[in-house]
Amino acid sequence: MSKREKKKGVPFWRQPRFRYGSVSTLLLCLCMAVLVGLNALCSTLEQQNGWRVDYSFNGVTTQSETTRRILDALTEDVHIYALFSSGQEDLQLIEVLNRYAAASDHITWEQADVNLNPTLLTRFQGTTDNPLTNDSLVVSCAATDRYKILSPDSFVSLSLNYESGGYEVGGLTYEQEITSAISYVTQDTIPRVMVLQGHGELDANATAVLEDFLSGNNFEVRYFELSDTDVTLEPTDLLMILSPQRDFMDTELKTLTDFAAAGGSMFITCDYSDNVENMPNYQSLLRSYGFQPLNGIVVASTEESGTYYDEYPILLLPYMQRSAATLQLVEGNSDTLLLAGSRAFAQPEEGDNNLTTQVVLSSGYKAYLRDLSDGSDSIAQQDDDQVGPFALALLSQRVTTAGNVSKAFVLGCSTVLTDSQVYVMTDAQEFILTLCTYLSGEKPVQLDIMAKTALRPALSTASLVPGVMLVVAAPLIVLITALIVLLPRRHK
Repeated sequence: MSKREKKKGVPFWRQPRFRYGSVSTLLLCLCMAVLVGLNALCSTLEQQNGWRVDYSFNGVTTQSETTRRILDALTEDVHIYALFSSGQEDLQLIEVLNRYAAASDHITWEQADVNLNPTLLTRFQGTTDNPLTNDSLVVSCAATDRYKILSPDSFVSLSLNYESGGYEVGGLTYEQEITSAISYVTQDTIPRVMVLQGHGELDANATAVLEDFLSGNNFEVRYFELSDTDVTLEPTDLLMILSPQRDFMDTELKTLTDFAAAGGSMFITCDYSDNVENMPNYQSLLRSYGFQPLNGIVVASTEESGTYYDEYPILLLPYMQRSAATLQLVEGNSDTLLLAGSRAFAQPEEGDNNLTTQVVLSSGYKAYLRDLSDGSDSIAQQDDDQVGPFALALLSQRVTTAGNVSKAFVLGCSTVLTDSQVYVMTDAQEFILTLCTYLSGEKPVQLDIMAKTALRPALSTASLVPGVMLVVAAPLIVLITALIVLLPRRHK
């Protein structure tokens, strides 16, 4: 048989011209091109549909049921601008945005650079505290003409280190902040909280924690004075009167009573140190809702250890009562608060059919009211001190002569609203949000999204065991396999 005849029976992939020639090179390049194209296609499809499973230690791109519910309910388009210079991107944030776009057809996003696109600075107005810069995120909705700017600090939550007494990075809040912003820009209306100024009330610096919290839960917070001619109180507003130190003028009291008569609601704090007895118009406003402040500071009895914190009897742990606003908090065991020095109010009396007043927070039965107006600094119980239980917070509902319903809440301690440590240690955030939602008459938006762990957990002895076993087992398996193969050959 000739060589030519032999070659005719050889498969084409074994022929020299294929094995060593240009044809094999061409096929190899073609195969690589197909694989690259297939990889690009799969990457694009994964990005569009979010097919990749998140195996990261903190599941930073995994969306909660709350986010999926809000995205499924969207009816308006939301566009997100991720402001980054080229090469300076937050890769975790980019991946989170891809997941949002994959989860809803109403969500789109693009990367932009403020330096290359300065028109964004005029289109989206930042503030002094939250300017529009690179590294920011802008969530916008054209249908509502509303937007929200998220700074890099928005995506980090702080936790209290009890050993050092300072704050440290505790979690990543990408999902919480972006979902909240999407809900905010697509809402039909935004409830407005009007914080009264001009009478020595707590100002913007003192209430910065409260403002951030309310803004993060889709409330618009504005500070104003009753003399401002360009500001009008609307019955749908929630008016906050936070520990005034000077009395209202008669004209100002009329403005407040007119607001209440139209169905406006109020959130009031009245600290034990406030000079209420010298503010008759302020007292008149309080009495119209059945609120009668008592002089002195409430001190817990050492016989009731569960009613105060640590060894400080003025740091009260009040009992939360079932009321129209707090029923779900009590039933859900979200009823832990800390009052760092509190005023008491007289127990509500049975009034007419137009006024209903309920106790929201109360002290222990053996607590006593220590009047410090005589200049004494001692909180030790005296024989003539009034004994509890005391009402520390009250909720009232009044039907006005015009047939409107006006609601008011009074709290004997403002630190519940302003102290960041109280926010961390107690259920203050749930309490504030529940009260503001109830008073404003808005349907609550539940954004119970947990922050993702920011730092990888440290390795423990238990976590090292699988790795050590793998390191030891791999060479052992190779060695045993080699012995099984080589030993029989040695004896041949």
